Amino acid sequence: MKANHIGVFCISILALGTAGCTSPNPYGDSYGTTDTRTIQDVYYGTVIKAEPVTLDSSSQTNLIGTIAGAAIGGILGSKVGGGTGSEIAAIGGGLLGGYAGSEAAAKAGESNGVNLTIKLDDSGKIISIVQAVNPDMIFQDGQQVQVNVDGDTARVVPR
Repeated sequence: MKANHIGVFCISILALGTAGCTSPNPYGDSYGTTDTRTIQDVYYGTVIKAEPVTLDSSSQTNLIGTIAGAAIGGILGSKVGGGTGSEIAAIGGGLLGGYAGSEAAAKAGESNGVNLTIKLDDSGKIISIVQAVNPDMIFQDGQQVQVNVDGDTARVVPR
């Protein structure tokens, strides 16, 4: 019966963790409700260089994966043998499960991005902006773009 309570706890942690990992569409063509009714500075420019990068949000999901993996590994390990052997297997299962959960969370937290180096038309200033890759909006060197700036955040869209 005790294992059932622990299993329910682990499933609850996993459900809460995955719900916390959802985020709005990070592409340049998606806006959240907090973006509405805000004034943005608009600049025009030309892409000098577009290079692929990996966006890593694993630091946000890694702890959840580690805890969930350790809990599940500990439960499964405790089913092995009996007495002291069961306790040792539970510890080993917890350690291995924690490691596996951490690695899985790290891979799940990676996505494709693009680092855009842009020369602004009006000032000649060169800036760099990193954003998620949108398969429907692939940037090329020499492409004319619009840069929407709101405070210290920006998004790039084709012109």
